[in-house]
Amino acid sequence: MPFCEVGITQGKVDASLNNGVQIFYRTYGHGPVKVLLIIGLAGTHDSWGPQIKGLTGTDRPNDDETMAIDLGHGGGHNEVGGIEVCAFDNRGMGLSSVPTKKSDYTTRIMAKDAIALLDHLGWKKAHVFGHSMGAMIACKMAAMVPERILSLALLNVTGGGFECFPKLDRKTLSIAIRFLKAKTPEQRAAVDLDTHYSKEYLEEYVGSNTRRAILYQEYVKGITASGMQSNHGFDGQINACWTHKMTQQEIDLIHSCGFLVSVIHGRQDVIAQINHARKLAEKLQPVARMVELHGGHLVSHERIEEVNQALLDLLKASEMKMSPHDWNNFPKKSSAGASSRTTIEGETNIILGKLHFYLLYLFSLFMMALKNGRSALRRLKPARVGASLT
Repeated sequence: MPFCEVGITQGKVDASLNNGVQIFYRTYGHGPVKVLLIIGLAGTHDSWGPQIKGLTGTDRPNDDETMAIDLGHGGGHNEVGGIEVCAFDNRGMGLSSVPTKKSDYTTRIMAKDAIALLDHLGWKKAHVFGHSMGAMIACKMAAMVPERILSLALLNVTGGGFECFPKLDRKTLSIAIRFLKAKTPEQRAAVDLDTHYSKEYLEEYVGSNTRRAILYQEYVKGITASGMQSNHGFDGQINACWTHKMTQQEIDLIHSCGFLVSVIHGRQDVIAQINHARKLAEKLQPVARMVELHGGHLVSHERIEEVNQALLDLLKASEMKMSPHDWNNFPKKSSAGASSRTTIEGETNIILGKLHFYLLYLFSLFMMALKNGRSALRRLKPARVGASLT
């Protein structure tokens, strides 16, 4: 199986990363166009399945010894030539190493994992596509090594910190409670469906069964095969999301380098709210295009054709060296009016974000008190005794 040892790249040892962490990866397809796929929280490399197939024309990894390699047919049907993609398991998930210290998980550290993988593959430059937490990692990577980025696709992304909290309503509170209680593949599969897809999509019929029923069986099978994520891995990846932040200097660096950016988001996403993605896309002007689709957090599975086409459009535009002016789809605003609105919206978002965080903090305290209260009641429950003989 292919692994990349993070601390060792191109024969050199990075002492700050040389902690034995190994990243499991797989490559698919063949061609001069290189694409690195970075998955999100609790996801594995094969979560990119629909995009791997759409970009390369195959879902068989290059290390599969049973596959007959055909260099002329591995690039899929597209307008940019042959494509080779690499998808990997982030630290803390799948077959990659699981550090036990929470401090070993930040988007900067995980971006270094991705950079080490590029070195390991011998890729000097690549198009980098990330989903959710993976999009945060991709942003950080782009700010760290902008000279190695050919284009950037950010799917269902937020700015980290309080922006990681879902919309506060009855549905998301119910999902949060069920997620915390999920201890089996069956329970986890049921809650994952509601976080990944829109309600309309799950209720659609495919033959005699709903998509929910079909996907539920697939999810249970997948979670059972890969195993539930370890507590160390989950807590670490949550820490990476919570501590993620892109400074204004990093944002300025990204849009000054000239590579094109596509921000792709599902309007019904209950985890990563679309207004945060829109705000990031606006910050990345003039190089960013905003693509909004009907779908949930896993819009890459719910709207496969549209997402794959958006990614191919990005690759084609980048290969053609399209100008940012022709790429971005934001309406032109007057500088004075835009500046004033941006300031007001920014201050409003900060206030609402802090209020949102405070309410969720109170909710977490309530859940913790409820859990501890139940434990205390079980301990205080009187023992059953027989009837008195007197």
